[in-house]
Amino acid sequence: MLKKTEKILIIKHGALGDLIQSDGVLRDIRQHYSQTEITLLTSPMYAGLMRRCPHIDRVLSDPRLAWWQWHKQRQMLAELRQQGYRQVIDLQNSDRTRLYQCWGLKDLNWISRGKGPEPESGLKGQVELLKQASIPVKQAFYPDVSWMSVNISHLLPDSLQQSPFVALIPGCSAAHPEKRWPYYPQLAYALIAHGFEVVNIIGPDEIELADDLPGFTPALEHGLLNWFELAGLLKKASLIIGNDTGPSHLASCLDRPGLALFGGETSVARAEIRRGEFRALKVNDLAQLSVETVMASVLPRLPAPNLHPARPVPLSSY
Repeated sequence: MLKKTEKILIIKHGALGDLIQSDGVLRDIRQHYSQTEITLLTSPMYAGLMRRCPHIDRVLSDPRLAWWQWHKQRQMLAELRQQGYRQVIDLQNSDRTRLYQCWGLKDLNWISRGKGPEPESGLKGQVELLKQASIPVKQAFYPDVSWMSVNISHLLPDSLQQSPFVALIPGCSAAHPEKRWPYYPQLAYALIAHGFEVVNIIGPDEIELADDLPGFTPALEHGLLNWFELAGLLKKASLIIGNDTGPSHLASCLDRPGLALFGGETSVARAEIRRGEFRALKVNDLAQLSVETVMASVLPRLPAPNLHPARPVPLSSY
């Protein structure tokens, strides 16, 4: 049995939403091994983010090199072996990490999901790993990444400092354009017409969307937000509406009220995005989901607007 004073290596490469959802799992591991040095192996793009995570002592980057560079990858695994880890908890459970287990770190005590039916969601699969390792499951289903949030007052205009606003997340990874609901400009106009301010959150794959979005877009004024500014902005929003994408999962794990829009290609149950006041609306075809339907879902959940009288909306916009 692993002693609590020995080193543990956790592997979780991403993506962003999956990594953030692992917060409760990491917290359970931390509480169980309170005196253990816990190292996280993750993707380089998330290393800076996870260094702020209070459940982790150390973060290492895995470049996940192509197979034809396997000799360099083996060098990284050799360096990991020299660290003296006695146990690996594989939260990623990918073909790559299974190869690490077979070829690079096979001498370690390895906790991973074996063959068998796929779990309903990645998070439920991680919970099964905790049970397999005899780690009590207490916080796994309740991720709380408030540790990510920073003060973003300097990013907001005066009109938004003390006023309710709705945050819209109109984009998603460029690899999954089918996850984009196409009517965020019309939704923004409708919200503005009802007296609400709108803040548009766009990432590097969505810059081209900014031209059509009314409201305030921080990326156009200050540049793209970092992870911590993004969390701070979402924490301040009265409600968040977004696609099935990382920032929407972040909002859910910040215990914010919100609504994620799902098309027929993705599963709400597998996404595990519903928690607290964050909900999901699933349809077979996102192109057929009307602005009126979304507005009917979110208006009863919004505070009374107090920013300005209703504004006229161009007929072509709604």
